[in-house]
Amino acid sequence: MKRYWWLLVCLVALLCAACSDDSSSEKKSEYRVVYSGEIKTLNYLKTSETNEFAVAANLVDGLIEYDKYGVVQPGLAKEWSSNDDATVWTFKLREDAKWITHDGKEYSNVVAQDFVDGLHYVLDAKNESSTAWIATVVKNGEAFYNGELTDFKQVGIKATDEHTVEYTLETPTPYFLSMLNYVCFFPVNGKFIEEKGDSFGTTRENFLYNGSYILDKFEPQNERVLVKNELYWDKDNVLIDRIRYKYNKEAATVAPELFLRGEIDSASIPTSIIDEWFKDDKKKSQVRQTQNNFYTYFYALNFNPQFDAEYEPNNWKVAVNNKDFRKSLFHALDRVSAMLTLEPYNPKDLLSNTITPKNFVDVDGLDYTQLAPLADIANQDSFKKDQALAYKEKAMTALKGKATFPVKVLMPYNAGSPDWANRSQVVEQQIEKLLGTDYIDIIVEAGPSTGFLSEVRRPGKFALLEANWGPDYADPSTYTDPFTVDGTYNKPELAEGYIEANGKSKYQNLVDEAKSAIDTAKRYELFAKAEAFLIDEAFVIPYSVGGSGYVASKLNPFEAQYSPFGVTAEKFKGQQLLDKPMSNDEFKEALAKWEQERANALAKAAQ
Repeated sequence: MKRYWWLLVCLVALLCAACSDDSSSEKKSEYRVVYSGEIKTLNYLKTSETNEFAVAANLVDGLIEYDKYGVVQPGLAKEWSSNDDATVWTFKLREDAKWITHDGKEYSNVVAQDFVDGLHYVLDAKNESSTAWIATVVKNGEAFYNGELTDFKQVGIKATDEHTVEYTLETPTPYFLSMLNYVCFFPVNGKFIEEKGDSFGTTRENFLYNGSYILDKFEPQNERVLVKNELYWDKDNVLIDRIRYKYNKEAATVAPELFLRGEIDSASIPTSIIDEWFKDDKKKSQVRQTQNNFYTYFYALNFNPQFDAEYEPNNWKVAVNNKDFRKSLFHALDRVSAMLTLEPYNPKDLLSNTITPKNFVDVDGLDYTQLAPLADIANQDSFKKDQALAYKEKAMTALKGKATFPVKVLMPYNAGSPDWANRSQVVEQQIEKLLGTDYIDIIVEAGPSTGFLSEVRRPGKFALLEANWGPDYADPSTYTDPFTVDGTYNKPELAEGYIEANGKSKYQNLVDEAKSAIDTAKRYELFAKAEAFLIDEAFVIPYSVGGSGYVASKLNPFEAQYSPFGVTAEKFKGQQLLDKPMSNDEFKEALAKWEQERANALAKAAQ
């Protein structure tokens, strides 16, 4: 009898254990997606690629973060202050933040020196940080980066005690808080990065975590898995326990079907099948618009072509240096036709006639894009058939005997984006039909889905390219800087005929003048003048704002941290999985409510 009683006890115990395990697993939430663009590094101090930011933002915290309305909140800093002219900023750190190893063990406390060490790494030119140019806002930062100073103690950052970090800036910078949401101001443990050297950020083991997640698995072109950091200072606000990214080189194509089968929790729905989704009652209830953001999209014309000889880079260089040729392309691009490949219902709502989007910053209630002379550009469509043809005739006359027609125009796209591929075909056909194949030959070419930025755009392996830029801080310079001599884009400073007496290009001088202005109204006025010049000379063709398209997702976009700049928007912290995807009607209702709540929150924060 005792033997049977003991077996019964063991059986009950096993059943209870099983129930307990099941209960525990039910509480664990997992967000699953597929991807095709692989990350090449975890080194957040070096990269400037969006998909690598998206990982880093969840692994490492900065001084500040934002709430779901875009109001700045304490991060690793619990409080801060600045002097009257916003040149000196002091941050008091929380004392409960920890550096954690890949296996979830405590490594050390996060201290003020970690921010000094992070900035030192970024501003050391040998590390080739892609975001160093942002960090030069700090006093002597540019001089140290250029080797004019060798003592980092002369750079405007210091740890005044274990939990206080102080920044001294080159000029008054009232928007400095917004810059801290960018990776170049993130901390790093100096001892750890010194030990790891060049291997820092190459594997999950060669990395330290102080953010909401730890990288549990990192197998490039297979899978990466983020798990909740149980030692995180704010772990109660981390509501998704695991994030699983599965590699699939055809991710953009297969994701909708995988979502319908319940294998993933989010998928972009390409324009090619969006009608099918909206006509199917079941699918319609699961798809919604995406929320517009402050990424700006434009077509860049390359003044430093580095592509293969078969595409005639020298001939392109001759042509692109003719303003009439550039203006013919500028006015020939039918942006509505192009946008229909992404937003078939309301394409005009997403178009942007300027590089800086509307509603980004304002002066006394007047939107920056409505400042003269930028307002004239902002308020009219650049697509004008008659002007495009008139500029074509002028260009052909001016370039006779100098350039060979048709001019070959190499226009690559990211092979991982079906919509981009489709749009490239539309743009090619539309412009060639208008301007004529006797004038231009647009060559559409598939680029890599992984490393497109580093392999195509940055090396200048294009003539014409759809590109984008996201703001790094709350100032117009964040949109004008990419086109300056130190910028990352199409090198308009190399355009012939624009060098002024001081040896700099006219555009560079306009931007420098704007940067030197302290008064906000004057500063914005000068930046508007610089941006208007950039566009009016057709160095770039503004196209649209970002965030367009449709998605099926179990995430509520209005729970996410919100910020137009930096990496905040990439964080999963604060979000939780919905029981069912949000429909488009539900999205529009939630958006209207969120916009009103945000306006109230911003007004309250400004008091």
